[in-house]
Amino acid sequence: MRAPITGVTVTDAADATSLTDLIRNEEFLALASTAFARSQAYSTILIALAMYADLFGTSGTVEGLFGTVFALTQFLIVLPLGRVVDTGNSKRYLLAGLLLNIAIFTGFTFVTAVEHVLVLRALQGVGASLLWITGSTVVGEISPDGKRGLWLGSYNQVAAVSSLAGTIFGGLLLYTYGFQTTYAVLVAVTTLATLSVYRFLRDNPGQQTDTADASGLDTLKTLLQRPAIRALVSFRFGFSVAKMAVVIFLPIYAKTQFGINPLAIGGILAGGKLTKSLLQGRMGTLIDGAEHRYKFVFAGAAVYAVGILFIPLAGSATQFLSAVSLSAAGRTMVLPPAFFGLFAAYGVLGVGDSIRLPASMTLFVEEGERLDAVAGSFSLRSLSWKVGQLIGPVAVGAIWEATSALVAFWVAAGCAGAAAVAFVAMAIRSTRREQRASTAVRSAD
Repeated sequence: MRAPITGVTVTDAADATSLTDLIRNEEFLALASTAFARSQAYSTILIALAMYADLFGTSGTVEGLFGTVFALTQFLIVLPLGRVVDTGNSKRYLLAGLLLNIAIFTGFTFVTAVEHVLVLRALQGVGASLLWITGSTVVGEISPDGKRGLWLGSYNQVAAVSSLAGTIFGGLLLYTYGFQTTYAVLVAVTTLATLSVYRFLRDNPGQQTDTADASGLDTLKTLLQRPAIRALVSFRFGFSVAKMAVVIFLPIYAKTQFGINPLAIGGILAGGKLTKSLLQGRMGTLIDGAEHRYKFVFAGAAVYAVGILFIPLAGSATQFLSAVSLSAAGRTMVLPPAFFGLFAAYGVLGVGDSIRLPASMTLFVEEGERLDAVAGSFSLRSLSWKVGQLIGPVAVGAIWEATSALVAFWVAAGCAGAAAVAFVAMAIRSTRREQRASTAVRSAD
């Protein structure tokens, strides 16, 4: 039986129809604060990585390692983490993840070599996994029946707003004050999230199951026998190669190819964050009423692939646009034509993610609930992503070194498109199989 929501009745939560309504729910606010802290830090540090790449003169392969080491630690911990979250006290794991992130941001203030960046990125992977898997699991489990798409979509929407803040204000802080002040701000934001979780989130949230039953290997094997889970996991293998290549290399591409400064890079990334911030809550509501949610996953991935195709074409914007100079507070910043091309491309990527993410997360929650292993389901979701996350940045970096940026990004777009086509084919077969089974049962009755 679920505990009452602190300060707001369960009826109020069930009646919520928008992010604005949910923010008045203290427990949702506490969970959203963890998403806010995680996403802001992730986006800010991506811009910092572009600065480190320029500062240390790294190669494309080493720059790929910035993403790979982050993914490697996540790959190693996601399965055991799903098990302990399903069987343990989720609130404690959220607090542990927040405190670890505070320690990591403090460590970034002492970076003086590439090796330091790699070690801290590995640790950041652990902290991000703790917050992502635990937070998403708790949101999925405590959300009222019939409102899961809204809750998960709104949770992601908060993360997108925070990511937008990270790209804009994080880029501004890095451009204006450098690393030290920027990391101090990340520590402050994460500390506030820690206090919010400690104060407002119920103890032992979610619906834990017996240790012998939840998220063990047998449970994970049973989950993988579900056609929907297999389709989703297979999709994420391919799509993650494309997504993580873009996440790592778009800021580096902007900095090294066009000399775009950190503040302007934040502006580029803001294009995608803005569309994600505006659309995900609405998409979650649409998904709650949709019969075939897999169509949203396919459509979002297809849109994302189109957005990637336009990234290496940003340089051609010089044929249509001129550089723009902005002056404020006695400082002048020049935006090259490529800035606007990259901004538009990243905006398209944000639309794709807004369509795909709420549907994907809802499907994983629903499949996990069949076995009382929602965190185990999210572990599979995360694990399937890590394979591409491990391979993608290094492979695309190597392709870039051997050929060109255009070839590297178009290979990534091809991975996204192929993953989308394979997924929709598997999902259609699964749906038809379930319809035939349902018809057979009704006929037998």
